[in-house]
Amino acid sequence: MTEHKILINRAPVLTLWAAIVAERLGLDHDEALSLGKAVAGLTAQSKGRRLGIYKPVPQEVKKARARKRGEEFFIEICGRPVPAINTTDGVRAVIKNKPIEPKSVERYLESKLGEALGNVRAAMRDLAKAFQPEQLSENAFRLYEKFRPAIPEGVTGWGAKGNLDIDLIRSLALEK
Repeated sequence: MTEHKILINRAPVLTLWAAIVAERLGLDHDEALSLGKAVAGLTAQSKGRRLGIYKPVPQEVKKARARKRGEEFFIEICGRPVPAINTTDGVRAVIKNKPIEPKSVERYLESKLGEALGNVRAAMRDLAKAFQPEQLSENAFRLYEKFRPAIPEGVTGWGAKGNLDIDLIRSLALEK
């Protein structure tokens, strides 16, 4: 493995990419981190249900949870509607009625990406800047699919690590 490739699970990669996309769409850094973490979590839940790891929640429970959240709204990031609220600190994604705090997301990214975080973040920002915000909004998840770490299909790939190629991310920005 070279310094341009990182062995990592997909979740932190999607978290960071969704946060970068959210920033490019006009949200501030803390708001973007909160939304990025939610995108990765919602995507994992969706895949987990598809693989039979998680059981679907009955519609009645979903409706009850939605009523408790009050002034919730949705922001679409990477093609996924993310439940959010306005707090005194800005927009925050919510999971189970609790806002996702950006500091915890930053710690998560630091723990998963380590010293590579700065390089990966810079490459992703360059890729996001290669697109007008509207174009990025439409293509963000397809771009992620091009550079995300390759893992085995199905249940065997759940939680598996693959190589994240920073040079590939940079090349996608140049292709644009």
